[in-house]
Amino acid sequence: MAKLTSRGRKRIKRSNFAIPEKRAYPVHDKAHARAALSRVSQHGSPSQKKRVRAKVYRRYPSLRKMKSRRGRRRRR
Repeated sequence: MAKLTSRGRKRIKRSNFAIPEKRAYPVHDKAHARAALSRVSQHGSPSQKKRVRAKVYRRYPSLRKMKSRRGRRRRR
């Protein structure tokens, strides 16, 4: 992930933030979207977690965790 400078952050459009009114959690690329998910899970309120996850998964559906099939037995 490239380092985001304050000048670079100011150039990002509001629509590329998960919480645009606070310009919090930039999700303009996949690496920053992953970082936003981990930061909000550590420090965010439940409402922030919901908003950030919704924005990230809407923009990058491939980041959504797939349900694992491990542990399930097959029927014969």
